[in-house]
Amino acid sequence: MERITFVLTWIFQGPSYLSAYGYGIMHRMHHAYTDTEKDPHSPSHDANLFAMMWKTKTIYQDINQQRVEVDQKFTKNVPQWKKFDLFASSRVSRLLWVSAYISFFAVFATTWWEWLLLPVTLAMAPIHGVIINWFGHIFGYVNYTVKNTSKNLFPFDFLMMGEGYHNNHHKHASSPNFGVKWHEIDITYLIIRVLDAFGFIQLKPIPVRS
Repeated sequence: MERITFVLTWIFQGPSYLSAYGYGIMHRMHHAYTDTEKDPHSPSHDANLFAMMWKTKTIYQDINQQRVEVDQKFTKNVPQWKKFDLFASSRVSRLLWVSAYISFFAVFATTWWEWLLLPVTLAMAPIHGVIINWFGHIFGYVNYTVKNTSKNLFPFDFLMMGEGYHNNHHKHASSPNFGVKWHEIDITYLIIRVLDAFGFIQLKPIPVRS
């Protein structure tokens, strides 16, 4: 199932594929060093969102290609499939996806303005990263007082499928359900519940919140 998930990630992320290994470790580092100089992505220490994303890209690649030494506490139980990552992250793979997306638009686009959506589909992962890691630490509301700038971007988060509840996530980092209040519906968590019900994964009990 782990390797099936890797393949599905490649299919659904397409040309902006991110390795579960590289991004998983970087995400743990973000939680450990939030809003400090060691944070891989923070509005508090980057001049603008483009500088933050370039820094994030560099750190991600260094981790994923194992060019830097990483503390074992960040690598424990993080899935890794080196051969597949090498292919999925390659220029060949990304160019194949770009060609496939352009072909799709050529066949199904009916008006000129629909082509404006093409860059969005090609760069979906970086755009998602900017929304959560930049704006999610600047704008929004908070449910919890935490030692960082994390905010909940949306009262109902369908756009980011639950990840917009960033303040909740920083407070309860080990919880698979990012929603707390009645209107904070975490769509990704609902999908996790379905996968658990069918036995594809095993969902651990949610820690007691306070």
